[in-house]
Amino acid sequence: MIDLMRYVKAIEPVDTFYGQKAKERENCLTKPQGSLGRLENLAIEIASMKREAVPQIDRKVIFTFAGDHGVVSEGVSAFPQEVTPQMVQNFINEGAAINVLARQAGAEVLIADFGVACAMEIDHPGFRSCKIGRGTENFAKGPAMSHEDALKSIKTGIEIFEQEHRKKKIDLAGTGEMGIGNTTPATAILAVLSGENIENIVGRGTGIDDDTLIRKIRAIKEGIRVNQPHRNNGIEILEKVGGYEIGGLVGVILAAAHNRVPVLIDGFISTSAALIANLICPLSAQYMFAAHQSEERGHQKMLEILGKAPILNLGLRLGEGTGAALAMNIIDAAIRIINQMATFESAGVSNKTN
Repeated sequence: MIDLMRYVKAIEPVDTFYGQKAKERENCLTKPQGSLGRLENLAIEIASMKREAVPQIDRKVIFTFAGDHGVVSEGVSAFPQEVTPQMVQNFINEGAAINVLARQAGAEVLIADFGVACAMEIDHPGFRSCKIGRGTENFAKGPAMSHEDALKSIKTGIEIFEQEHRKKKIDLAGTGEMGIGNTTPATAILAVLSGENIENIVGRGTGIDDDTLIRKIRAIKEGIRVNQPHRNNGIEILEKVGGYEIGGLVGVILAAAHNRVPVLIDGFISTSAALIANLICPLSAQYMFAAHQSEERGHQKMLEILGKAPILNLGLRLGEGTGAALAMNIIDAAIRIINQMATFESAGVSNKTN
């Protein structure tokens, strides 16, 4: 299996030389300089990431990983745990929101079982069975997983990305997840990293009532008290209060950075994985885009820690990779502008006189 530390040490910073070349082209297009605002900046950033003066986006893949969580036994969710495998099957049947939005964006969806609490016997080209365990342990009573399984979840996420990238080069990646109760570990990760009071960052997830919210706050506080994860150790935070699918997404984000592939981070749970990836390798953040700002309380704080401005703000709180799929359309627009728009010279249009 991959040597994680050696792998992340090979991640290089983006190369702004290519971004500057992209900016020079943007400034020659038939429009006032900067008039397309962030659309221009997105193309410039992607040029720096991919090291292409005029970047191309062909293959787009959204990695949607599933896992269950032992902390659900604390009564922190509005939905029963059986929904996790049911929704995985819905993804396979292409009936979920992520399937609809990915089709619109021209993106593939790769589903993987990292820790669903029951057997998932699925034979489908878009599904990967890589179960680390049948759900994590209840982190309110001890570590969510072993140190070995935390590492395994990250390395498995890397391997899935690498396999897909070898099969056919990925130009743009997105993250997504499914797991009943997974806003609870995501909030715990944020609480450890930020030092914020739980009450200020905890949200209602799938729409929990006041009593369930109280239990959720209590479980997170107890998990942090019992486990005492170190705020600067991403792998330890994942081990103590994380989830298998979160670890898998950490691996995808690190692999995207390793291969100079821009990665659209979806909502609250995906961004908790981005926070851990950033702790393991701060350079990985240079390859991240925040697809959107979730309605989930605490997501804005996550984006502040990463220094990311969301591409979209549509009041989403579904997960699955839906925000990443939607943001892919904006990335497509940015890349089409720099590739297809005429320059002043080619169009025979007069440029500014000064």
